[in-house]
Amino acid sequence: MKLPRRRFLRLAAGAAALPAVSRAALALDYPTRPVKILVGFSAGGAVDVVARLIGDWLSRRLGGQFLVEDRPGAANNIATEDMIRSPADGYTLLLTNPTNAINATYYAHLSYNFLRDSDPVAGIMRVPNVMVVGASVPVHTVPEFIAYAKANPGKVYYASPGNGTSPHMSMEMFMLMAHLSLNPITYRGMNGGAYTDLMSGRVQVSFDNLPGAIGYIRNGQFRALGVTTTARSEALPNTPCIADFLSGYDVSAFYGLNAPKGTPPEVIAILNKAVNAALADPAMRKKLADLGGMMLGGSPADFGKFVTAETDKWAKVIQGANIPLME
Repeated sequence: MKLPRRRFLRLAAGAAALPAVSRAALALDYPTRPVKILVGFSAGGAVDVVARLIGDWLSRRLGGQFLVEDRPGAANNIATEDMIRSPADGYTLLLTNPTNAINATYYAHLSYNFLRDSDPVAGIMRVPNVMVVGASVPVHTVPEFIAYAKANPGKVYYASPGNGTSPHMSMEMFMLMAHLSLNPITYRGMNGGAYTDLMSGRVQVSFDNLPGAIGYIRNGQFRALGVTTTARSEALPNTPCIADFLSGYDVSAFYGLNAPKGTPPEVIAILNKAVNAALADPAMRKKLADLGGMMLGGSPADFGKFVTAETDKWAKVIQGANIPLME
């Protein structure tokens, strides 16, 4: 039977609207099953700590389970690629961090392009990194450490959670500007073996994201020599800036959420609104501030622009310092 033209057009319009209606309905029900937040570093480190804080908030705010999965290795590339290759349905997220901006240039042959292949969801916070030594190392300031390292050539070791990570690049910039050459020991994340070796004296120094190291600093197990930002951290008000001694030194870590490219914008909007609510909540703000956090927030586009700017900055540093690329 041939349908009248007007009725046919109405039915066709209704059929065309079905995907949009289904996506909107999906967003209203989100989440209906557990959501994974992938972390590219070991449990207990800075990225993991932030992921668990925001995951707990999202679980309570949205009434679903947001589960942190640590997938350490390859300087966050394993977790990042796992996120990018996951279905774009809002049920796999990445705790985005500085390595996502650094690796874009530092790795010569990545199988993905982070800016192209993922969708920004929300910025959480940025923090300084902190330069720490074990309690047995006989220095208390950055100039004292530089003198100590120069007096002990070939004998000073630093801990790194992986090539291309923010702590590693912080050390590369420090060695370049201080005219030092220190010996690296690389770990699968900082919490665990790296912290144990710092406390025992096997390695003498490290940079770390402030949320991971701050408890050890407050307990006297590490001695903080300087923060990497050009302003002091409210969490460590008595610790000077490395830039006070090495003019122009400036590094910060950051944290946010990304999702696979093509994730429904309605789901991203729900997540973004929930993260911004966390950053406006006094109790949550205090928890993040206690870790040295300076809140980011804003729209998904705001976070996308932030990560793009960080990517451009680290490209200039890597190229300008002639840092060998990872294959």
